[in-house]
Amino acid sequence: MSLFDALPASPDPDSVYAAFEAWTTEQGLTLYPAQEEALLEVVSGSHVILATPTGSGKSLVATGAHFAALAAGRRTFYTAPIKALVSEKFFALCAVFGAERVGMLTGDASVNPTAPIICATAEVLANIALRTGPGADVGQVVMDEFHFYGDPQRGWAWQVPLLELTGAQFLLMSATLGDVTFFERDLTRRTGRPTAVVKSAERPVPLSYSYARTPMHETLEDLLVTRQAPVYVVHFTQAAALERAQALMSVNVCTREEKDAIAEAIGDFRFAAGFGRTLSRLVRHGIGVHHAGMLPKYRRLVETLAQQGLLKVICGTDTLGVGINVPIRTVVLTALSKYDGTRTRHLNAREFHQIAGRAGRAGYDTAGTVVVQAPEHEVENARLVKKAGDDEKKLKRIVKKKPPEGFVTWSEKTFDRLVSSEPEPLTSSFTVSHAMILNVIARPGDAFVAMRHLLEDNNEPRANQRRLITRAISIYRALLAGGVVERLDEPDDEGRTVRLTVDLQANFALNQPLSPFAVASLELLDRESPDYALDVLSVLESTLDNPRQVLSAQQFKARGEAVNAMKAEGIDYDERVELLEGVTWPKPLEELLTAAYELYAKGHPWVHDVELAPKSVARDLYERAMTFVEYVGYYNLARSEGLVLRYLADAYRTLRQTVPEDARTAELDDLIEWLGELVRQVDSSLLDEWEKLAHPGDDPTRPVLRDTGPPPVTANKRAFRVLVRNALFRRVELAALRRAWDLGELDKDAGWDADRWQDALDDYFAEHDEIGTGPDARGPKLLLVEEEPTQWRVRQVFADPAEDHDWGISALVDLAASDEAGTAVLKVTDVNRL
Repeated sequence: MSLFDALPASPDPDSVYAAFEAWTTEQGLTLYPAQEEALLEVVSGSHVILATPTGSGKSLVATGAHFAALAAGRRTFYTAPIKALVSEKFFALCAVFGAERVGMLTGDASVNPTAPIICATAEVLANIALRTGPGADVGQVVMDEFHFYGDPQRGWAWQVPLLELTGAQFLLMSATLGDVTFFERDLTRRTGRPTAVVKSAERPVPLSYSYARTPMHETLEDLLVTRQAPVYVVHFTQAAALERAQALMSVNVCTREEKDAIAEAIGDFRFAAGFGRTLSRLVRHGIGVHHAGMLPKYRRLVETLAQQGLLKVICGTDTLGVGINVPIRTVVLTALSKYDGTRTRHLNAREFHQIAGRAGRAGYDTAGTVVVQAPEHEVENARLVKKAGDDEKKLKRIVKKKPPEGFVTWSEKTFDRLVSSEPEPLTSSFTVSHAMILNVIARPGDAFVAMRHLLEDNNEPRANQRRLITRAISIYRALLAGGVVERLDEPDDEGRTVRLTVDLQANFALNQPLSPFAVASLELLDRESPDYALDVLSVLESTLDNPRQVLSAQQFKARGEAVNAMKAEGIDYDERVELLEGVTWPKPLEELLTAAYELYAKGHPWVHDVELAPKSVARDLYERAMTFVEYVGYYNLARSEGLVLRYLADAYRTLRQTVPEDARTAELDDLIEWLGELVRQVDSSLLDEWEKLAHPGDDPTRPVLRDTGPPPVTANKRAFRVLVRNALFRRVELAALRRAWDLGELDKDAGWDADRWQDALDDYFAEHDEIGTGPDARGPKLLLVEEEPTQWRVRQVFADPAEDHDWGISALVDLAASDEAGTAVLKVTDVNRL
C-alpha cells in the first residue's frame, strides 16, 4: 500500500501522527523516542532541527514530514547537497508515495515538476526562492545534510531559502550540526513559527573508540579475528585507498566458502580491462574499494556486496559519508590530518564525527567501533618499546623516530579531543551573484526592498554585509549600463520599480548557465568545414565543468612530449622551463570562444558568474580514435575513470539537449550517437538512470547486484559505424607516424605483428611521402563497408598526397564479438594497394 493511501480523512495533528505511526508499524518499524518527538513537532506545525547521530532514522522523519505536508495540502521539497543523493531519494519516495506524486529538479533533470513532493538540489530550491520570494508554492522544506550550510562555495544555497521562504515549515537534518541555538531563534524570528530542536547524542547503535599503535595489517587482522567486520578503512586520497586494498591481498580475509558466495553473487557482472580487472580480483578476495573516481557500476557493486555482508574490508575515501547506505561495523581512520586543497591540517570535529558516524548501522549491528591509526613513526616507536620489553638498558638505548619534516602529525591527545568535541558551530557563507540579482528583479514587487532584505538580514557579520552590498551595487550598475535592466518612472502592475529588458529562460540559473551562450556561438562556426561537428563539440565542452584530473593528465602528457621535442632541438634547461609554462591541456577554439564570450557578456553580464573553460576531452578521445579503456590507459587515469565517464555523459547530454535542430548535420548526429553509445557500453547505469527518470513509475526500485549490460553495440548501427571508423583510423594515425611496433601490439593476434606491419608500411612509403590524418582523411567517404549477417567487410582508404586513394587497410568486423566486448572488434586482413 502506498503511504499516500494512509492519509487520514482529517488533517489534524493527532490523526496525521496516528496514521503515519500505523503505517510504520505495518512496515515492521518502531519509532525511536527522538523520531517520535520530531514527528510530533512536525505535525504540530513547528520548524524542527533534527540533530541526531547517523543511523538514527532521520530519513523516516523526513518521510513523515512529507506525509504531514500532503495531509495539509502543502507542497513539500526535499533538498540535498549532491545530485546522487537527490536521485536516490527521488526513487525511494516514488516507491513510498507513488511516482505520480513525486518530481525531481537537479539542474540537468526535470521530472514531474508540478508534483506535490519535489526532490531538488539545494541550488535549485535557492533559485526558486529568489525568483518567487515568500509567495513561492513551497509549504515545507526538508533540508538533508544541513551542515553544508557552512560550505564556503555552496552555503549560500542553504541560506537563501531560510531568508526568503518565510511561509514554509523547515525540517533541518544532520548528524553533525553542533550548537544550533542561532538557527532556533532565527527561524522563529523570521517566520513567527515555533522552532523545536530534537537533539540526541545517544545512538541506536553505540560506538566504542580506540587508538591503534599496531601496524595497519595487524590492526585489521585483529578486527577480523574478533568479528568486527565489515571494516571501512578511510584514506584521504584515492591512490592510498587502492594501494591499501592491494596490500591486503596477502591477508586471508575470507574463507573458501565465503569466496564462493562472493563469486556466486557477482555472477556474470562485466568487469572491463584496467581497474575493472583489479577490482574483480579484490572483491573476490573479500576486499572492496570505494571512491568517487570509480565507475558508478563498480561503486554499486561494492555497496551491494557490502549490504549482503560479503565484503570484510572496504578501502575508500572520506566521500562515503553522504547519502550512501553501506552497512559498516567498524571504521578505521588511517590519519587525523588531510590536505583540504590549500594546506594539510587536522580534521575538525565535524569531519571526524561525520566519518566515524558511519560505523554501526541500525538493523545490522548492536555496536560499532571506531579505530584511529597512529602515525607510522609512533607505530614504529611502539614496536621498539615492545621489543625491548622490561630491559631498562635496551629501553634507554632506543632512539625514537620523529615525524618527517613538514608532516602534520597527530597523537592520542588529538584523538581524544576529537572524540569529546561537539561539531563546530556552522558559519554563514553568503554570496551575491548576477544570477541572484536577476532572479530578484524578475519577480513581482520592489526589487530594491527584496535585495536590501537579502543583503542586510542574512547571517553574515556586518563587515561582510557591507562588502556584499558594494558588490551588489557594482553588479546592478553593470546590468543598467549593459541595458539588461531599466528603471521605471512608476511602478508597474506587479509593483516593480526596475525591470528586465531581456527574457530569462524559464529555468534560468537552474541548468547549465552558459548554454544560451553556446547556442549563440554555434552561429560563428563554418558549417561547411570538415571540422564542424567537432567544433560544435568544443563549443559545448567549453561550458562544462572542468574535470580537473583529466586536464592535469593532459597537461602532464603534453609537457612530457614538449620536453622531449625541446631536448631533441637542443634547447637548454632554463629556456625549456620557461617554455613549458605555456604548455597546457588542449583548448580548441580558445581565441574564438574567448572573444565571443566577452562580446556576449556585454549584453548578458551574468555570464561572468561562470568561467568559460575551453578544453578537449570528448573531442580528444574522438580525434585519437581510442576506446574508453585505451584513453584511460593513455593518460593513466585508472583511478579517475568514473570522473572521465561522468564528464563524457555530461557532454553527451549537453549535446543532445542544447544543439538546436537547425545546427545539426549528419556528421554531428553520428558523433552524438557515438558518444552516447560509448558511455552506455562502458557503464549503462549513467544513461539508464537518466532515461529512467522520465518513467519512474515503471520500476521505482533500484537494481541490486546486476550488470546485464547495455543493448548490443551493433544494434545502434549509426554509432557502431563510427566505432568501426575510429578503430580503423587509430591504425591510420599510427601508420602515418610509422609506428609499426604499436600497430603490431594492436593486431598481433590477427597475424599482423610489427614486422608484417613494417613491411606493408615500407611498401606504401616507397610510393608516397605521407599518410593524411586530417578531417577529410577520417571522413565517411574513405570508409567502405560491406555488411553481412555475421560480419562486416571494411576498408579504410588512405588519404595519400597524390589523392590516388589506392592504398588502405582491409579488415573483418566480428559482430558477435563486438557485442560481447561493447566496442568494434576487427581483424586486419590486408594492408595493400588495390
